[in-house]
Amino acid sequence: MTVENRKSYNRITKKFLRRTLAVLLALLVSFSFSNLALADSVEGKKVVSLGANLNEDQRAQILALFGVKEGEALMLEVTNQEERDYLGGLVSDEKIGKRAISSAYVEILEEGEGISVETHNINWVTKEMYANAMVTAGIEDARVIAAAPFSVSGTAALTGIMKAFEEAIGEELSEEAKKIANEEMVTTGELGEDIGQDEAASLVQKIKERIIREKITDPEQIRQIIINIAGDLNINITDEHIEALAKLMERISKLDLSVENVSKQLEKISKGLQKAKETIEANKGFFQKIFDAIKEFFAWLAKALRV
Repeated sequence: MTVENRKSYNRITKKFLRRTLAVLLALLVSFSFSNLALADSVEGKKVVSLGANLNEDQRAQILALFGVKEGEALMLEVTNQEERDYLGGLVSDEKIGKRAISSAYVEILEEGEGISVETHNINWVTKEMYANAMVTAGIEDARVIAAAPFSVSGTAALTGIMKAFEEAIGEELSEEAKKIANEEMVTTGELGEDIGQDEAASLVQKIKERIIREKITDPEQIRQIIINIAGDLNINITDEHIEALAKLMERISKLDLSVENVSKQLEKISKGLQKAKETIEANKGFFQKIFDAIKEFFAWLAKALRV
């Protein structure tokens, strides 16, 4: 190749590389801005899921609880049949009811913010139970309010929460994960009737994290872990509860869950639960001191009367 040809070849090559680089850069910038636009469209999005059988007054009451006016958020409805699709066979008809009343508010938060939950007029499912089940379903970084116009069990609200979250992010959650999330909520609630709601939520969360972290799928190993963790927490559970938890954890172990993500999503909930326990313990100490003082007073009084 002559010197002139080599120079011409180099010019053509450089020109081609510059054009290729410009095209790639344009594609990269376009992709980055489209991702930012997508993030902006999801983050901060608010969706309200209302029970289909609410009357106008009840609807207004729920929206007031959520702090949302008509038109400020996307409004969905959840029917009783949708609730039954997930809860059928898990809870009694009495808990499901024949009307869709429970409602939910979902707001997408910044990545890493985790899950926060509030409840109004929910008497059976606690916010910790909702949060645990939501993480199992695949819900992340969201502020959630579950509410009803009067006192209800709250089992049906999870259906509305999942539906609202799916609408907010524009994607469907795993159907299997949603079914397991409902089973987790119900199993935890039934356990809470015997050992206390906070204790049940804490126990289920710790067992779940251990199962996921160590990727344990063997039924006997899962049972032993349940027994060990319950013992570590000084919680007495029956064989029936152990079997129900083992069945649940076997199903959870097959989901694609990350223990780091579970812990991160539940960080706010876990701190709240720990603070509540510390407050209860502090109150126990306070009331014990009062009780001891009363006992000492009556002991002194009895001694004084004998004299």
